[in-house]
Amino acid sequence: MLTTITPVEKPLNAPRSASAPARSEEVLVDVRHVSKKFCRDLKRSLWYGMKDVLSEMNPWQKKSAARSAESLPDESDLRAGEFWAVHDVSFQLRRGECLGLIGHNGAGKTTLLKILNGLIKPDSGSVTMRGRIGALIALGAGFNPILSGRENIYINAAILGISKKEIDEQIDSIIDFAEIREFIDAPVQSYSSGMQVRLGFAVATAMKPDVLILDEVLAVGDAAFRAKCFKRIGSIAKDCAIIFVSHDQSQMARICTQAMLMASGRRLYYGTTAEAIDQYNAAQAAKSGTAYTLHTHEAIQSFELLESSPPKTVQAGSPLTLKMKIKSQKHLPVGIAFINFVDLAATTVGQADFSSHLEAIPEGESEISLTIDRVDLAQGIYSLNLAIFAGNKVETLVHGVSCAQVNVAGAPYMWCAYKMPLGAVNVQNAQS
Repeated sequence: MLTTITPVEKPLNAPRSASAPARSEEVLVDVRHVSKKFCRDLKRSLWYGMKDVLSEMNPWQKKSAARSAESLPDESDLRAGEFWAVHDVSFQLRRGECLGLIGHNGAGKTTLLKILNGLIKPDSGSVTMRGRIGALIALGAGFNPILSGRENIYINAAILGISKKEIDEQIDSIIDFAEIREFIDAPVQSYSSGMQVRLGFAVATAMKPDVLILDEVLAVGDAAFRAKCFKRIGSIAKDCAIIFVSHDQSQMARICTQAMLMASGRRLYYGTTAEAIDQYNAAQAAKSGTAYTLHTHEAIQSFELLESSPPKTVQAGSPLTLKMKIKSQKHLPVGIAFINFVDLAATTVGQADFSSHLEAIPEGESEISLTIDRVDLAQGIYSLNLAIFAGNKVETLVHGVSCAQVNVAGAPYMWCAYKMPLGAVNVQNAQS
């Protein structure tokens, strides 16, 4: 099956990841200068829609539109209240490749997927999709809520052009994969969101698609089912082209051969997955702007982190040292001391506990270094929170929130280890 929305004119060279294996040269997805605009006002949107339908029915208007299609759309093409949901996006995807779409909410990722799946029509540009398409974009999309799960399987198969005989041979494996056999004859409207995702994914991948489109809906499933889904994706990846949207960067880095960073409907970067993740994290970190706050005990006269401590970038699996200079009016026994790593979603993802290694903050001015033997974190940007409590474990000696920021590079898909192995703890007089 070949679906084409406007003819194509010239080939595009899609960037490849340096580490990606050789792929088939068969292009299954060809997107050229696609743009889509929406209107923020409902009444005005309906009026624009009626005018556009009448314009398309006008044969002279069609010729004019064909001539104007040679020039790319710009801000002058927007009418009052309109904005670009997708603007001048191009890429190619071959069999065996997986493209990850990354960007903040509202960047245009889902709109682009709906255009690719034929759910909405682009205002300009062309989309060519070759072969059978399996898609899981919106929760419950493609399901009739009053029909049973079994009936919806046959309806989805019929839409994809699959015969009843072929689906009869696969229906048991679909039901088993979805793990909803006892509910398969119940109406879909009685399914939980997780059950709908199970059934939708099982149907989309069981039909051996040439193009597989997956949006954030996999995040609804439980951990065990997500693991099974990614195993299924790995088994079919070499035979199809996959377009994958997720905010889980470790999953994206594990399966995607290339990635595209989007913002405000535009393509900011198109290339390696690691670089797309780095650019996205850097933009999010600048946007979050978490302020550094510090609280210290009344006996501590001054506290500062030494220059270049910690380093701005550290390789995943490498050591990291936090060096600080503290001036205290008296000897302060330490009961609790730890460093927390906080991701851009404000979630603590890692901790180094120095409670049994740092005995005290000495009187006078001293330099203290806390070394983590190995930073076991996925690629990304993290804020460091430092907390040191007195021997009674109640009084705060030092509490720094977002006292430093570290970019962890290297292995983008390594699993995070919450408790990190410790290295040396050094306390010495600052004058020596």
